[in-house]
Amino acid sequence: MFIAMNRFKIILGCESDFEDVWRNRESHLDEVEGFLGFNLVKGATTEEFTLYASHSTWKSQKHFEAWTKSESFRKAHKNAGSNKKLYIGHPQFEGFNVVL
Repeated sequence: MFIAMNRFKIILGCESDFEDVWRNRESHLDEVEGFLGFNLVKGATTEEFTLYASHSTWKSQKHFEAWTKSESFRKAHKNAGSNKKLYIGHPQFEGFNVVL
C-alpha cells in the first residue's frame, strides 16, 4: 500500500473556505484503478496558519503515479491555482510505502 499526503498551511481565518473547496470538489478518484481512500485532516493552529493534510491511500505507488499522469488527475486539479489565496507557500508532498 502507498500513502500520499500533501500538507497545506492555511491562512488564519480561511479554514472554512479551504474545507469548502475540498468538500465541494469533484475528485474523480472513484474512476481510478488502485485508489483505496481519501481523508482531509486538520492539524494544529499556530500564530501564522492552520495545518491541513490531504491523505490518500493506494494499492501501490505505481497506482498513485499512474493517477498523477491521468485525465482524472487533470480534471481534479484544473482549478487548483484559483485557491492560492488560502495558502502560505506551496503544498508539501510526502509519499510513504506502507511497511507494516
